[in-house]
Parts: sequence; structure tokens; C-alpha cells
Amino acid sequence: MERLSPRLFTVFLVGALVPLATASAQQSLASASAQTRTRAIAASFSKSKHVVKEKRGVRLEKYKEVRSEPVVKANPQDYSGTYEVPDMGFAIQLRVDRNGNVEGSGYEPAGPDPSVQRSFTLRNGKVDGALITATQVYANGTENRFEGAFMNRTAFESPTDKGVTVFGLGVIGRYIEVAGLTMNRFFYALKH
Repeated sequence: MERLSPRLFTVFLVGALVPLATASAQQSLASASAQTRTRAIAASFSKSKHVVKEKRGVRLEKYKEVRSEPVVKANPQDYSGTYEVPDMGFAIQLRVDRNGNVEGSGYEPAGPDPSVQRSFTLRNGKVDGALITATQVYANGTENRFEGAFMNRTAFESPTDKGVTVFGLGVIGRYIEVAGLTMNRFFYALKH
């Protein structure tokens, strides 16, 4: 049996490792991209407002701060559950397997009246860290991109308030008119 020369062995070894390194680099890049997108979505659900008005000796102060932070769970199955947008007619039921594959169904308002709803299913869903992506398919065959991030939203009513934290799913996408408001961001709270 012939022995490979050290030079030929090095070429062989590098040739075998390059595809592995490339695949690993692509996974790292995809994961970094998902983390960046997740942070951007969570940031879009954060806000801060502090207004002070004084009129005829009466001081009125309004304060509201909302901080949203992504939540990455070790087991993707822990994201499974029912999520609702309180008082707006939106709900979604998610089933996530241990590999991050998502199945789901839900409903949303079909127009300005929240009592008139249309249902949908989620197809080709995937959870990557705290980012969820899928295709939203309606009964008439219409499809939309579905993208969101699992997060904790903490609301503060004053600078000294300890805040109230709610876990849920922040979804962004197309604009929908509900009760006279046109919005493209919806926070689905996990229903207990």
C-alpha cells in the first residue's frame, strides 16, 4: 500500500474540510441574519413617550415606555400555544416541533369590523432562534409572508414603575385596517 506524500495528504485534507467549513460558515451567516432580523422586529415594538404640559398652574404629565426583547427558548416546542391580540380579533395557534418546524392556523379581521373574520393556515413555517417565518395561506388561496419574533414586552406607566411583562409574538407585515386604524404590527400575547 502506497503512502501519501505529506504535500498530497495536506491537499487531500484541505479538499475534504473546505466543504464542511463552507457549510458551517453559511449556517453561521444565516443564524446571524436571523438574529439581526429578530432584534429589528423586537425594536419596532419598543417605544417611549414622556410629555409634560403646564396650563394655568396645572401640570399634566403622560409617561409610557414599552421595551421589547427577543426570547430564545432552548426547546423550540416551548413556543407552541395559542396567541391573541386582545380586543382586535386576531388569534393564532402554533405547533412547533423540536426541530423548529411550524404548523399553525388562525384568524384575523377581514376588514374594518373586527367581528368579521377570515381564517388562514401557516405553511413552510420555521423558527430560527426567536424568529418565526412562514407563508400565510387563506381559504381563497391568497398567500402572504408571515414573519415575527417571540419576545417579552414590558410596559412602564411611570419612570419608577416596575413594569408589567407579557410574553408573546410580535408580527410585522402588510397593513390591515381594524376599527378605523391602519396598522402593520401586531403583538399576539400568549394565552394561558
